[in-house]
Amino acid sequence: MYDKIFKNGQAVTPDGIITADIAVKDGKIAAIGAIDGEAAETTDCGGLHILPGVIDTQVHFREPGNTHKEDLATGTLSALAGGVTCIFEMPNTDPLTTTAEALQDKLDRAAGRAWCHYAFFVGGTGENAENLAELEKLPGCCGIKVFMGSSTGNLLTEDDATLERILAHGTRRVAVHAEDEFRLKERAALVAGSGDVTLHPHWRDVETALNATRRLLALSRKTGRKIHVLHITTAEEMALLAENKDIATVEVTPQHLTLFAPDCYETIGTFAQMNPPIREKHHQDGLWQGVENGTVDLIGSDHAPHTREEKSRPYPQSPSGMPGVQTLVPLMLNHINQGRLSLERFADLVCHNPQRIYGIKGKGRLETGYDADLTIVDMQQKRTLTHDLMKSKCGWTPFDGMEVQGWPVMAVLGGEIAMREDEIIGTPRGKSAAFAR
Repeated sequence: MYDKIFKNGQAVTPDGIITADIAVKDGKIAAIGAIDGEAAETTDCGGLHILPGVIDTQVHFREPGNTHKEDLATGTLSALAGGVTCIFEMPNTDPLTTTAEALQDKLDRAAGRAWCHYAFFVGGTGENAENLAELEKLPGCCGIKVFMGSSTGNLLTEDDATLERILAHGTRRVAVHAEDEFRLKERAALVAGSGDVTLHPHWRDVETALNATRRLLALSRKTGRKIHVLHITTAEEMALLAENKDIATVEVTPQHLTLFAPDCYETIGTFAQMNPPIREKHHQDGLWQGVENGTVDLIGSDHAPHTREEKSRPYPQSPSGMPGVQTLVPLMLNHINQGRLSLERFADLVCHNPQRIYGIKGKGRLETGYDADLTIVDMQQKRTLTHDLMKSKCGWTPFDGMEVQGWPVMAVLGGEIAMREDEIIGTPRGKSAAFAR
């Protein structure tokens, strides 16, 4: 007797897509295949594809410190509405997540309020570098995050000496925002008082990104520490990282795969502003080449919300960042329907590879014994993305008015349906994710 059976779906397994039933017992996947047993509840998934629960490994939910933009409750609600069942949240909050006490505070805030599962990065700094080997092993910590270039918040490691100290302490893969702060400061006068957001990718230019990534790779080799380079935006970096796959894994975002300059700035202005920036079409083509040839390992949303009032300020007073956790799945399903990648490759990028790279226990795969976290999608359903659909506290999306084909129709946590046809079901049931050490 099973607790639940999801019947007749197209299951996206590590070995490919198969027609299968998925049985659940005590929150775990108990069987996959043609299942004859009985269950307390059966859900027909005919015509639908069943993926492991999608994991978004880069979100900023702003709590504590800037909860007028987002908080852990609204951010995880937005994630669940978009079919995301687990998130990794970034440390550039206020106060910064750089101590055991700050990490525990976030875990306490999430308990009973999170609509999906969660884990938190600890920020690496010059002040805590020698403590990182202990901090990265704490329950609820998904890893160490470093900002080489300034972004929202005050978490910045701009010099090589400090970065080397951070990389020298600990063993888990370090996630890095790679932009060269020295070049950013040198070029800041290009945009000061300009009011012209189309200059954003010229200020934070290709060399700003490429210089930082080169420095990071050199220090990674020197210290023997593996790295995960976040939100790559340039064709040049993608080619460089393809030559360093032994030490570096690579992330791209749906925004950089979907939007390009100057069109996005001319269409939605400062609402297209993020760091690193949306760049010209040939860079986007380079990112897609990285997806196609295997250089890219993960897709993360870099969900970084600000209010409409804040985003409407004249550039460069307008803050960088845009929401994205709720639109990650539909945007990528649309790209699949357009022939840019396969559903199996998508499952690698948001399920299998997050599990492998970060060592998540029990998530990211359709296999017996794993948590029964599922993202169930209708590849034929056509919808229009709108501001009104967004559950994020900021209440907007840069993709307002875009029609997509492919939609998350169910999100399942531990065998329980938590979202169905856009309706959130029950109460928050998210739990802290666990990791192999």
